[in-house]
Amino acid sequence: MPHFITECTDNIRQQAQLPALFAQVSLLLAGSGLFPLGGIRSRAHWIDTWQMADGRHEYAFVHMTLKIGHGRTPDQLQPVMNDLFALIKTHFAPLMAERYLALSLAVEELPEVLNFKQNNVHALFRKD
Repeated sequence: MPHFITECTDNIRQQAQLPALFAQVSLLLAGSGLFPLGGIRSRAHWIDTWQMADGRHEYAFVHMTLKIGHGRTPDQLQPVMNDLFALIKTHFAPLMAERYLALSLAVEELPEVLNFKQNNVHALFRKD
């Protein structure tokens, strides 16, 4: 963990430049000190069917969720989430300047129990 999940309307697939955003998100999350580098994942779910507002324009939206494991306080998360949303707004600013676009970000904390994981990538980044 964390997992950065993006739901994005298909009408901005090229302009969204999600690989570049994901690279910046990984650096930010790893640099926060709250999340292990080996657990950071980003992915996109492209939406090809949607309705937004009155449907009269070619609206677009990007909804992002940061799924995290249990154990961080709101005081620890608030600055990271603020920085993350600032990064997202900067990334999408050129696109927002040329079209109708809605951005949203939420954090979702997974339960402490009934949450199963196995990952051998952490060992690659472990400092012995």
